[in-house]
Amino acid sequence: MSQNNTAKKVDDMIVEDVDMEQLEIESEDEVVEEAEESVTFAASSKALDATQLYLSEIGYSPLLTAEEEVLYARRALRGDEAARKRMIESNLRLVVKISRRYSNRGLALLDLVEEGNLGLIRAVEKFDPERGFRFSTYATWWIRQTIERAIMNQTRTIRLPIHVVKELNVYLRTARELAQKLDHEPTAEDIALQLDKPVEDVNRMLRLNERISSVDNPIGGDSEKALLDIIPDEKEGGPENTTQDDDMKKSIVHWLQELNPKQREVLARRFGLLGHEASTLEDVGREIGLTRERVRQIQVEGLRRLRDMLTHQGLSIESLFNTEH
Repeated sequence: MSQNNTAKKVDDMIVEDVDMEQLEIESEDEVVEEAEESVTFAASSKALDATQLYLSEIGYSPLLTAEEEVLYARRALRGDEAARKRMIESNLRLVVKISRRYSNRGLALLDLVEEGNLGLIRAVEKFDPERGFRFSTYATWWIRQTIERAIMNQTRTIRLPIHVVKELNVYLRTARELAQKLDHEPTAEDIALQLDKPVEDVNRMLRLNERISSVDNPIGGDSEKALLDIIPDEKEGGPENTTQDDDMKKSIVHWLQELNPKQREVLARRFGLLGHEASTLEDVGREIGLTRERVRQIQVEGLRRLRDMLTHQGLSIESLFNTEH
């Protein structure tokens, strides 16, 4: 055999080896892709099963009558753990109902429910039945507040590297959970102890969160349209919302009466209250003969006064007014 023929056969063998290696690589890629698809499908099925299981479990908790609600609320205020547990369990469906309204905001339903449950627990701890509110009315504000804060934390950090987002969410969630247990806002030392992390790491993440928070628009800012989110969900009627919206509307009207006439008129026209349609700053200015800037200033003053009134009652103005639009 000539040297050239021998070289050619060697070259052919090398080509065949390369082709086989490429084929093996492509086959491995296909197997990996199929495996990833199977894992994704399995994870989705698992999440769906977990959601269905949770919904079926809470369905067995009976709702409280108005009389039972007052009875258990009074006991819970005195430190009765059994009454506290009963109040929480009988209102878990209310959390799911509210959570579903936020289902397209970037968090899975069970995550929304988990955050809403923290708000429900807080509501049970602070609810005073002697003030005349139904518990569902009071709890709705707390549930919305915790869910909206969780969504805000998720969406405003989405541009960070994914590992940073996950780490930050762990710290923020731990802080919220500790806030339910402690009689003060959790410190960096509290969070570090709970997570078994160095205090320096906690402080670093908290500073990051503060920098991110600084870009958020404050309530009473210059948003073009703000609507009061008190529209009932007609698709899901139930005993838990029979008086909820009426109570809320009456309460808001009462709080508006505490403002001066100009603040009351501006907020009523801006947020669609007292028979008015929700309007822009420009429209309100034309209707009452003021400049757009002056209307905005009055709105800020009125919302600040409302915030002070609600804070004294353990409520949050962010859970009543939606200024995202």
